[in-house]
Amino acid sequence: QVRLVESGGGLVQPGGSLRLTCTASGSISSINAMGWYRQAPGKERELVASFTSGGSLTYADSVKGRFTISRDNAKNTMYLQMNSLKPEDTAVYYCNAGRTVAGILYHYWGQGTQVTVSS
Repeated sequence: QVRLVESGGGLVQPGGSLRLTCTASGSISSINAMGWYRQAPGKERELVASFTSGGSLTYADSVKGRFTISRDNAKNTMYLQMNSLKPEDTAVYYCNAGRTVAGILYHYWGQGTQVTVSS
């Protein structure tokens, strides 16, 4: 099992910045990918940014150049630095981890943290 806890959401004005944090615990040694997803009201959950254990990074086109995903392995923590925030970035942001056990991929999710961009 993997437990994920997010923090860092809140209300910010357009153009502002926030940093989200996701701390992992449990069977983290077998995690092979982690990322951030978001879900706005009435919309499907979408990938924001992710990286694999091999170091490959992926960003949604809508956040490229504004958001940066990073991690601190010593702290079992992943971050999402969000700059130049726009109202359309408003959503619940979820931390995700993928773990393969006996050839089966399991996904784990955090509880989500609300990000609201509004003046």
